[in-house]
Amino acid sequence: MDYRFQAGSIPLLVSMPHVGTDIPDDIAAAMTPAATGKADTDWHLVQLYDFLDALGASTLSARWSRYVIDLNRPPENTNLYPGQDTTGLCPVDTFHREPLYQEGRQPSPAEVERRLAAYWQPYHTQLRAELERLLAIHGKVVLWDAHSIASVVPRFFEGKLPDLNFGSADGASCDQAMTEAIAGVARRDERYTVAVNGRFKGGHITRFYGKPEQGVHAIQLEMCQSTYMDETAPFGYRADRAAEVQPLLRQLVQTAADWVRGGRR
Repeated sequence: MDYRFQAGSIPLLVSMPHVGTDIPDDIAAAMTPAATGKADTDWHLVQLYDFLDALGASTLSARWSRYVIDLNRPPENTNLYPGQDTTGLCPVDTFHREPLYQEGRQPSPAEVERRLAAYWQPYHTQLRAELERLLAIHGKVVLWDAHSIASVVPRFFEGKLPDLNFGSADGASCDQAMTEAIAGVARRDERYTVAVNGRFKGGHITRFYGKPEQGVHAIQLEMCQSTYMDETAPFGYRADRAAEVQPLLRQLVQTAADWVRGGRR
């Protein structure tokens, strides 16, 4: 399968588009050693969110590495942050500008189209189908797009990123009251710094599928990896740090689920 999916019973779908680590052999053959480290993966999120099954949430997580194709970029490869540096639909370099492909072996436009059909589309087909299923049952649904990133990436932002970065496309992808409820829970836990629609406002998944007027409330959480793992290779999971942040993370997700089940739109 091109993804891992489990259907839940509550009006909540958690998407993890950047947890994949597989690279097909034919693509890997054209890549550099920098690609094999897969440093820009959203490491260990499935483990960090291992409480989702107990909550009854639906889950969708990627198999393929974002170096194959980025599931959180629009298919036409438009820049989600005009005027700011970002990686594209089929990235050609790492977050630290290391080339991912051997000289002259970057993907052609035809290869990008092939990857869209083979690797990008199946994830989005399943995502859309599950949103439609949950909407048919519940009338409204939360789409929680889960991400993590190294706390310091000079290419994209100055200094250290806040620990918890919520994005709602500047309020367009979900009801403002839901964002405020979730961010309020996060801010009451003074151990972690919080930003709302700061450097990260939500990627393609949040912006495209979030349609609060139709009952789909989409929000992205970009977490600093320093809150639960080692940020340097081999990118180990830190059970001690994870144990500290997991109860808060569960409370944040539960707040979203409770909000949408409370009859609000």
